[in-house]
Amino acid sequence: MRIPNWSVTAVAMSLALPAPTLAQGEGGGAALFDVNFGLTIWTVVVFVLLVFVLGKFAWGPILASARSREERIQEALDEADRRQTEAAELLERHRAQLAEARREAQELVTEGKAAGERVRRDLEAKARSEGQALLDRARGEIEREKEAALDEIRKESVELALAVAARLMNEKLDTEKDRRLVVGYLDQLRRRSGAESQQT
Repeated sequence: MRIPNWSVTAVAMSLALPAPTLAQGEGGGAALFDVNFGLTIWTVVVFVLLVFVLGKFAWGPILASARSREERIQEALDEADRRQTEAAELLERHRAQLAEARREAQELVTEGKAAGERVRRDLEAKARSEGQALLDRARGEIEREKEAALDEIRKESVELALAVAARLMNEKLDTEKDRRLVVGYLDQLRRRSGAESQQT
């Protein structure tokens, strides 16, 4: 197994630096800068064994765990990027659909207005034609009633005129001849009054 470079560096530094010991100095006190080479060697040996054991049993799983965690994080980031791209595409598609729906709604409103205007014009034209037909029928009815009334007045006028003339003359006149004479006179009067009304 390959030992990392930093562990070799650490061992070299520990060998180069003297380790302080609790050796007795003069006056019964410990000398701070006395070097105990036996303790230093054992410290180095224990450190090298510790580095070897950690490298063999601990660093491999720790590094593998770190690599797997890094891979999981990278996969999560990639998945987040993919989902963000999909969300952007969906948002763009949604915006396009919304714009299309608005355009179709505007077209429907425009078509509805045009259809309403056509229906209104058709209803107005139908009402106008029905009103005109009703007015024409009423005029015809009035004209017929007028003619009937005039005929009735004419007959009564003829009868009245004949009766007055018979009384005045105290004799019976030729009824048919006199009737034609009076009817002709009344027609002449009616034509004259009609011409006068048209001129005004």
